[in-house]
Amino acid sequence: MENRRWVEIVEENVQRFGDLVVGIDPFLPDIPHMLLRAADADKGISRYVDFILDTVEGSVGFVKFQAAYFEAHGLAGLAALSAGMKRAKAAGMGVILDAKRGDIGATAAAYARAYLMPGSEGGSDDFEADCLTVSPLMGPDTLDPFVECGNRFGKGLFVLCRTSNPGAGWLQDKLAGNRLISDRVADLIGALPSLETGSLSPFGAVIGATIPQEGRRLRKLLPRSIILAPGLGAQGGDPASIRSLRGNRLGDLLVPVSRGLTRVEDRNVSLEDYRAVILERVDQFKRAIAHDYRVTA
Repeated sequence: MENRRWVEIVEENVQRFGDLVVGIDPFLPDIPHMLLRAADADKGISRYVDFILDTVEGSVGFVKFQAAYFEAHGLAGLAALSAGMKRAKAAGMGVILDAKRGDIGATAAAYARAYLMPGSEGGSDDFEADCLTVSPLMGPDTLDPFVECGNRFGKGLFVLCRTSNPGAGWLQDKLAGNRLISDRVADLIGALPSLETGSLSPFGAVIGATIPQEGRRLRKLLPRSIILAPGLGAQGGDPASIRSLRGNRLGDLLVPVSRGLTRVEDRNVSLEDYRAVILERVDQFKRAIAHDYRVTA
């Protein structure tokens, strides 16, 4: 499929499929035994990824691959990640790589090349995503290579701003000068230079669905930003809290759900039943977070 800009992907796919992002986190204790056959267990992660993509293709517009779960399985995991990302992109899904990279400028440039630069332009071509999660902890200059790559190749970024984990407030809710750190990060995200001329910026924020009061405040600071709002499902986020993170632009909120969609208690479940469970949950989450967009698929 012809490469599309991240903002274009978001606007088109939200219009067709809604805001739900399927998280693909291959955590072995959650995967049915039928996908992890002992005879060729090293291919189990690839089978799992293919199964999830087979199941959700045509029902959702976005997938988020959690890099750590693939890296934990070594070369077999990385091969599964690369193949899964390529397949999802070819199917027209928006591909988010949740890697949370952030380092000094030269290292950040290498990360940007690895994940945001097309192979035809000198990138690796193995892990090219449409959008990457990044950390601003080491300072604004560490975001520059990602922003440059994003503008050059039409890619997106989600910058950690106010996350959903229980310990996030230890730093993100502290004052720096007379501003909360999360507010200062939001100001930084809102000021990132974008070549997009439409209503959305490709450089957005990660803000947890578990913190509606903070989310409401931060949304006001980020009127053009796409917010990635984790925390719904396994982390206990309430669908009602999603309203605090919505703006008034098509595509300005994406809601990832991972284990809440794919985890099963009975790992002996048949693959037919597992597929039915996932599709039922996809439908339930889509309805729970639905906005007034006209979904055409």
